[in-house]
Amino acid sequence: MNVKKLRESQWFGILILALMTVLFWAVFKIMAPETFGSYTKVLTYIKTAFIYAIGGCGLYFICVMGPFDMSVGANIVLSSVIAVTASKYFGYAGLIIAPIISGTLMGLINGLVYMKLQISSLIVTVGLSLVYEAIGIFAANGKESVLSTDYRAFGDYPWNIVVAFSAYFICAFILKYTKMGTYAYAIGTNEVVAQNMGVNVRKCKILAFVLCGFFAGIQSILTISYGTSMTSASNLASMSRNFTPLMGTFFGLAFKKYGHPVIAIVVGEIIISFMFNGFVALGAPTTVQNIITGLALLTIVTLTTKPIKGAVVK
Repeated sequence: MNVKKLRESQWFGILILALMTVLFWAVFKIMAPETFGSYTKVLTYIKTAFIYAIGGCGLYFICVMGPFDMSVGANIVLSSVIAVTASKYFGYAGLIIAPIISGTLMGLINGLVYMKLQISSLIVTVGLSLVYEAIGIFAANGKESVLSTDYRAFGDYPWNIVVAFSAYFICAFILKYTKMGTYAYAIGTNEVVAQNMGVNVRKCKILAFVLCGFFAGIQSILTISYGTSMTSASNLASMSRNFTPLMGTFFGLAFKKYGHPVIAIVVGEIIISFMFNGFVALGAPTTVQNIITGLALLTIVTLTTKPIKGAVVK
């Protein structure tokens, strides 16, 4: 009984995440002691993980209900371009406010179109990604957008931590202390029952896309500050930016039963960062990296998610 209670406790999930983080670091450190895992490099790994975890938090609101948003990458690209332009006129105020507004608006558009058309969220958001990419090309005049050296404070410690942890706090607060968080879990568990209990499912799903866009806007602040430049994408080239935040979301979904989805998202992104950089340190081809990373993620999610008997896979 004590063992069962321990496995169901909130701290058990955190312990698993901590052990996984140490394990992945140790494995790659042993395999590539000269090129992986030094103190300076770990700080860099964590820095990029913090950026992707913000997008993972935004995607969590959507994915916990069932749909997906594949336009996050296009949102980040366009919001980053807008951030650079706004910073030229309004300084740090433009760098912060403009991408958050643009990201949130794109999230709102996604939600409204998705609910209006009543078709797969994948189809809707992929289609809108093409639109956002085209707007990004026009906004950047087809040129690379470079952030001035005067406005790159959010690209490094400690200001990147201030922005990132502010986003994590907002996400955790909404999930735990607002109706949106409660309704999101209710809809994800059983949408029909939630609707019969008086939950406005349509409104909640639109709000989930809005929140996803809001966090994508915040991520774009750190993305452009860390990378210092952004090139407009086309032909769904921005799609590659979706998957790393989504991986963190998978960790959040897998560990939500322990009550710490935001912590799981952040730690999950750190683990993913260790894996990516570990393979780079080993000199593994990109195809091998993708195969092993995908298999590792499937294993992690499978082992940490208990299937419900009689449930129908949608």
